[in-house]
Amino acid sequence: MSQTFRHPEILDIARRDGKVTVEGLAAHFGVTLQTIRRDLTDLAEAGRLERVHGGAVLPSGTTNIGYAERRSLNADGKSAIAKACAARLPDDISVALNIGTSTEAVARALRHHRHLMAVTNNMNVADILAANNACRVIVTGGHLRHSDGGLVGPLAARTIAQFRFDLAVIGCSALDADGDLLDFDLEEVEVSQAILRQSRKVWLVADHTKFSRNAPARIGALAQIDVFFTDAALPGDLADRCAAWNTEVVITPP
Repeated sequence: MSQTFRHPEILDIARRDGKVTVEGLAAHFGVTLQTIRRDLTDLAEAGRLERVHGGAVLPSGTTNIGYAERRSLNADGKSAIAKACAARLPDDISVALNIGTSTEAVARALRHHRHLMAVTNNMNVADILAANNACRVIVTGGHLRHSDGGLVGPLAARTIAQFRFDLAVIGCSALDADGDLLDFDLEEVEVSQAILRQSRKVWLVADHTKFSRNAPARIGALAQIDVFFTDAALPGDLADRCAAWNTEVVITPP
């Protein structure tokens, strides 16, 4: 198989899994490690991937990848995380959910919960939860971001400030080695920070693809999180840090 045919499939695998490895691709295509290294170098030079040790990841930096691509990225992992999160989430509480494909997955897993009051700045989350007649849904208002249905800006943050939530379920675009939760849009970050301040407990839902990504704006830190739901072991010494911070880590492989 020539590189002309391999490159699109390599990108498809990277979008699905968040990362590709040299050994995994060599076995998949039945070619040498050196051939795959050349493919990844070509894709990195074209700006389609970023090289990391042993493979490559989707590019990130100051702009996020498209929302449709994020929805399909590791969908099984996000679904497993969402189900584990929903299984722990009780009925009869107030809950805040921010923008993101992971929080959308949680909303889908909450469609049979009873007597929830859900506040969100995500039109997609609101639409999903609207199917649950036992859930009262409150939308923050704010500037509508057409690309992903997010509501951002000062109005959204001021709406959040009117509440004191029993629980917040939040996502992030990236998680760095120090345990910082990162995102791309400062207006979105402002709303997520308001949710952190106004919640008695905070749960994070973030799959393993966030471990290898980067983003410029800081939401907060894992030290502020009560329970972290993910689908793979944490990199480096992050698990030990979470234990020191009393942040429970729940790993739910798909």
